[in-house]
Amino acid sequence: MSDGPILVTGAAGFVGFHLARRLLAAGLEVIGVDQFSSYYDVRLKEARFSQLELMPRFSGERADLSVSPTVASLFQRHRPSRVVHLAAQPGVRHAIAEPHPYVESNVVAFLNILEGCRHCGVGHLVYASSSSVYGANSKVPFCERDGADHPVSLYGATKRSNELMAHSYSHLFGLPTTGLRFFTVYGPWGRPDMAVYAFTTAILDGMPIHVANAGRIWRDFTYIDDIIEGVFRVMEKPPGAQAASDVGMPSPADSSAPYRVYNIGNGKPEELNRLIRLIEIALGREARRIDAPMPPGDIVRSHADTTALSREIDYVPSTPLDVGVRRFVDWYLDYHAQSKQRDRKRMELVGHC
Repeated sequence: MSDGPILVTGAAGFVGFHLARRLLAAGLEVIGVDQFSSYYDVRLKEARFSQLELMPRFSGERADLSVSPTVASLFQRHRPSRVVHLAAQPGVRHAIAEPHPYVESNVVAFLNILEGCRHCGVGHLVYASSSSVYGANSKVPFCERDGADHPVSLYGATKRSNELMAHSYSHLFGLPTTGLRFFTVYGPWGRPDMAVYAFTTAILDGMPIHVANAGRIWRDFTYIDDIIEGVFRVMEKPPGAQAASDVGMPSPADSSAPYRVYNIGNGKPEELNRLIRLIEIALGREARRIDAPMPPGDIVRSHADTTALSREIDYVPSTPLDVGVRRFVDWYLDYHAQSKQRDRKRMELVGHC
């Protein structure tokens, strides 16, 4: 494999930011790309990206990956040896009201990335899939060899389409691809629309939190550091072609092509009620709760079977939920305290003008 730079898309996003830092800390050259969409507070994305821009061997670009010539130019100029594609339009519920950005960002952009990898001879494409692909599958834990053809959200459907598109390029062009089905990721610098961040904000602001199904929901909460270590190891191990595992009925997880799909999660589902209690303990405040119905497109339980990833790269997540929540809350309080200081300084400067 060549020693060219690593292209990380979605580098101003939650996972992309942490991965870029990990790669840079390992002495690798990183090209970080992000569109800076306004799905959530762009100031958080700017704060992440500004940290990366201070690090040696990082080059940042702002680009819309759904524009084919833009992506072609990106690959031609940088000639990446490996690509980790994390850019996407996130949010299961948001897709119900605003479906079109999901096709542009999650399908069209992915095709452009595949084409860039194909024409530039990229040695390995790792891309973000999602536990949402399991959809109506009620068998738990979710295993990569189970069917994933009944998504219950458009977001999940776009992620499943990525897996199918990747397989076609692996088969036709020998492009090594690995899809990672992320389960609920949380931690410092996380997304404001995710439960840990949203509940923390509401509790501190004295606002009620809306709790679906009386909190009887289970999620495979996975701390960001555990996720990043898994992505890093996967990136270093491109799949090779192998004999199809099931003649006549290939597994959804692997192929005779250089193609793999893995779950990446904690493997230990936690009830939402416990998450809320841990946030309350970390903040020293109790939440005001309002019961809510299950949102459309949501599921009661997610549970990752990570046997395959553990076998292939010795993936063993090690951060308990109480430790991860405490680290998140510590970061949250520090980040927002600094943000308030910056806002006050800006107001003082405006006043002097």
